[in-house]
Amino acid sequence: MEMETLQKEMIAAMKARDKVRKDAISGLVSAAKKVAIDEGCRDDIKEELVNRVILKELKTVKEQIDSCPESRPDLKEEYQARYDIYQEFAPAMMSAEEVEKFITEKFADVLASKNKGMIMKNVMPELKGKADGKVINQVVAKLCQ
Repeated sequence: MEMETLQKEMIAAMKARDKVRKDAISGLVSAAKKVAIDEGCRDDIKEELVNRVILKELKTVKEQIDSCPESRPDLKEEYQARYDIYQEFAPAMMSAEEVEKFITEKFADVLASKNKGMIMKNVMPELKGKADGKVINQVVAKLCQ
């Protein structure tokens, strides 16, 4: 997701007077800018950085939904609305089949060792932000058998 696209969506939500959507997108923009400043690239915010922030915020709000007490349906509804909005902007994750194909094509030499730790060490940096860690772990475990 491009930072400019995110900002345009926020402006559109402001014009539509959609406070919930505007607040959610504003939170993503703020988080992306903060990470960019921390990493020293405030003027040139890359798409990879924005996607990483969106995934992190998505995970955070999912944990909020899961840990929200049943006695607070108002809070749970607010978290769910934010989660749904974040989901719109989240990058598409690779499926288990795509991960398996990627690993077998690009890491055939490491895969031949059947050493799960070594495979994970090589594969994880390549797939970070592109596939769910649980899916990667399951695929690697299957390929090591």
